[in-house]
Amino acid sequence: MTVTSPAPETLPASDAQTYAAWFACLAEPMRVRLLHTVAAYPGTISVGELAAAVGISQPTASHHLRKLTEVGFVTLTRVGTSTRVAVNPACCTGLPHAADAVMGLLGSRPCCPADLPADVDVRAMTEADLPTVREIYAQGIATGDAAFETEAPEEDALFERWLPGHRWVAERGGRLVGWAAAAPVSSLAAYSGAAETSVYVAEDARGRGTGKALLHRQVTEADAAGLWTLQASVLPENKAALALHRSAGYRTVGVRESIACLDGRWRDSVLLERRRPEHRTATCGADCGPAEAPRS
Repeated sequence: MTVTSPAPETLPASDAQTYAAWFACLAEPMRVRLLHTVAAYPGTISVGELAAAVGISQPTASHHLRKLTEVGFVTLTRVGTSTRVAVNPACCTGLPHAADAVMGLLGSRPCCPADLPADVDVRAMTEADLPTVREIYAQGIATGDAAFETEAPEEDALFERWLPGHRWVAERGGRLVGWAAAAPVSSLAAYSGAAETSVYVAEDARGRGTGKALLHRQVTEADAAGLWTLQASVLPENKAALALHRSAGYRTVGVRESIACLDGRWRDSVLLERRRPEHRTATCGADCGPAEAPRS
């Protein structure tokens, strides 16, 4: 049998032409400096002030500003005898978007983990599961690379922090070997569809697909319930967790450097985010009311 590889994704020719013009404009280092200075300056800045700030003549600054204006990075406004320069607000999102598009970060991402283990069952968490759930969480904390908490909260406190309808446990051979849960990121209604997720696997059950099974259930149920954004904070040393989340369509938003002090040492955190597939191209309008999580 001949297996045909899927056609690679390609960038539309019109987008490629636009982005190439932007990058060509920024191939001149002085234009990069000028754009940065204008973008960082509060309000508008005169051409003379801008030229003095970067140490070039005013005619040279005007030449580069015309190039930046042609591709839409800055706007020039005449005020009396002075020309005021401001960054184009669309540039603040357009330029990062272009970089992401060219690097393939905006292409299709997996919905959820594949190759799920046949011997793992995932079901809704009950209060009777909490002693084992807390024990598994404590095992994760003990690694030093799985959480910023230094001890597991009491069972009731754990259960209350998570969204009803988004608490799961995994069983293998009738034994509870892992859990996944989602907590609200904010009490504001505007964030009602955003949740912070957690996945933990028992120490002696790791590396056998339990995390995949849990994350698969977690993200598919979140999608079905209308949660539009899932986010997770993972310590960069936890390579297995990073890979697991990326298999479910999470992308790295950024690294929060020295965000927390754990055991006397500053630690970084990788912020990951997953958007509901239909939400990536959705428009927020007057009818986009809060997506309620199922209540248990």
